[in-house]
Order: sequence, then structure tokens, then C-alpha cells
Amino acid sequence: MTDAVIVSTARTPIGRAYRGSLNATRGADLAAHAIAAALSRAGVEPGAVEEVVLGCGYPEGTTGGNVARHAALRGGLPVSSAAVTVSRFCASGLEAVAAAAKRIIVDRVPVALAGGVESISLVQPHVNRHHYRNPWLEAHQPHVYDSMIETADLVAERYGIGREAQDAFALESQRRTAAAQQAGRFDSEIVPFEALRDVADKDGGNARQEPVVLSRDEGNRPDTSAEGLAKLKPVREGGFVTAGNASQLSDGASVSLLMSSEEAARRGLSPLGIFRGLAVAGCAPEEMGIGPVLAVPRLLARHGLSVDDIDLWELNEAFASQALYCRDRLRLDPDKVNVNGGAISIGHPFGMSGARMVGHVLLEGRRRGARYAVVTMCVAGGQGAAGLIELA
Repeated sequence: MTDAVIVSTARTPIGRAYRGSLNATRGADLAAHAIAAALSRAGVEPGAVEEVVLGCGYPEGTTGGNVARHAALRGGLPVSSAAVTVSRFCASGLEAVAAAAKRIIVDRVPVALAGGVESISLVQPHVNRHHYRNPWLEAHQPHVYDSMIETADLVAERYGIGREAQDAFALESQRRTAAAQQAGRFDSEIVPFEALRDVADKDGGNARQEPVVLSRDEGNRPDTSAEGLAKLKPVREGGFVTAGNASQLSDGASVSLLMSSEEAARRGLSPLGIFRGLAVAGCAPEEMGIGPVLAVPRLLARHGLSVDDIDLWELNEAFASQALYCRDRLRLDPDKVNVNGGAISIGHPFGMSGARMVGHVLLEGRRRGARYAVVTMCVAGGQGAAGLIELA
């Protein structure tokens, strides 16, 4: 049987949304950069790519159209290469990789590119959001419109996850990312990006653009301390979520090159890993953060594996409260989870994150000699997603 193998991966550095280095860069340009790099790293000609699948949380705002098609053309692919954009919000990048793997296995597509992109800086998802609300949903499932912060606070309160534990988790995320950056553990996945950044004075005057070269993720705060986190006020009165124990709004793109195992052998390419499968599950919208607790067991059961069989976990840190709950409820070894930090310290471009996590476990897993890795995250609206990767 044909396997869907991943032969290369590349991503942009992650920029802080609105004030960061990528705040004026369109989503298609971010993804195109990653597309070109993924192809170059594998030595595969652009014309070989039959399909491009990109995940994006807010695809309409990112380009005004099919961001995958725009990125494919911008990245140097011929017009004969097809492209599709998928959205499962925070799991969009993971969904894209799974979709490309299915095209390879089921439809015999020989070569595909898959990943995710988000330009949060250029999207304002909350503008006129009430205009799009469905009256029936508001009457029967109103929590589907809860803000993510509301859901994170509810999980913390419902499952007894205190502020101190959340801050401690966030501090460890910052520490791990700082150590990983210093050791160069992200360097093999990141492709430096040249951009024009929008800047202005504090009063908004003297707006201008300045050139910048971003070569590393700019969200990490290595000087974070327990005392500093404790001083931050909750976003909601009486709540738990603060700017320090939640994921950062960010911009970026990540792409992996997939092909059939036969095509990789024909080209003499050594796979980084094999995408084995995806499982998704629904949960109550008001506690969307617990989604991985439902998706992970489903994934493992379908592949005859247990938690102990997994060597490396990437659990998206949308909020410390939900990440802590999922980690502990699933009984994951903390030393195997987000070993180089997560979205709290690295950043969370919605559609990119799942794709970034796939690329990261491929490279980090090989470095550690791992066999199996799982990428999992909660999803807005009340879902969880989990993907299984076997390292080559």
C-alpha cells in the first residue's frame, strides 16, 4: 500500500501580530516563501506539484480569495498546479497535511504541498461579527459564539486549574523556547524572511514602512518570571487568562512537501516521516479547549497504539488552562510534550500552527530518535484534532 511521506518542511519565522516584523506582509507572500523553500530543500521542480493544500483560519480576510492558489502562483508553481484552501480554524494546517496525504493515498496524486498560513495583522475577524451570527444557533447553541478567552476561563474554573498552575506552565513554555532558540533547534525549519514593516509613532502619527529581515520567531520573552506573570491582570474580571498564559496573536506560514512512497523512492529522496492518520472529535462549544482529550484516544485506538507508544507530543498551547487539562487528563509525560515550547512562547498564527507543529516534530523527532509523534489541538466551536506521524 502507498504511504504518504513527507520529504521536506520549511516555514517563515513567526512575527508578532500588528506590531511585529510581518505586520504588512500578505498571507500569500508568507506561504509562497515557505513553498519555494520546501521545494528547494528537496530538490523537486515546481512543475511536479499536482496539488497545494493550505489551511487558514480566516482565508477570506487573508487574500480576498483562495489563498492556496494565490500562494502557489506567487511561489513559482505553474498554472497547471491546482490548489485548495481548507479551514478547521486552529487545526487548519494539520487538516491540510491530512488532506494532502489522503489525495496521495486515495487519488494517487504523486506530489503535493501542504501547510498553513495566517496573517492576523491584516485580518480583523471581530469587525461586524454580529452581522454573521445565525439566529437559530444563538437560540439553541449560543456558546458556539463564545470568545476563546471565555472558553479557557470556563475550563479553568470547571476543572480546577488555578492561576498559579497556568502561569507556571506558561513560564516553562517561555523557558523551553528560549533554550531551543539558543541551541539553534528551530534553525533547520525556518527560512529567513525579508519584509517591509509598518511602523508609526505612539500617537499613530508619522506612519511609514521600514525594511526588516526576520530570521527567528520574535514572540519569545526569555526574561519572563513567575513574579511578572503573577502581576498581570486577567483579561476578564475574575477570570484566569492573562496576556502571559495565553497564546500570542501572530503571523506566519509553514509548508511541507508530501509524495507517495513510490515517488520518493523513484527520486531517491529519504522521507522525514510518514503521515499515518487524523482523528477529529466534537465537544461542547463552551469548553472547546478539551477537544484533544476526545480526539487523541480515537486516533490511538484506530492505530493500535497507546499513550506510552508516543515519543513526542505537540499539544497546541491555545491557553495554559486547556493545555494543562489535556496533558494531565491524557496522562502525557510533561518531558515529551512541547519539548521546545509552544504557542504561548512561539506564537499562534491560527492556520499555520498545525503545520508548524508537524514540521517541528519531524525534525525534532529525528534528532531524538523518536518513532511516533502526535500533533493535537483544540478547535474553535468545540472540536479537537490529532494527527499521527511515524518518523522515518
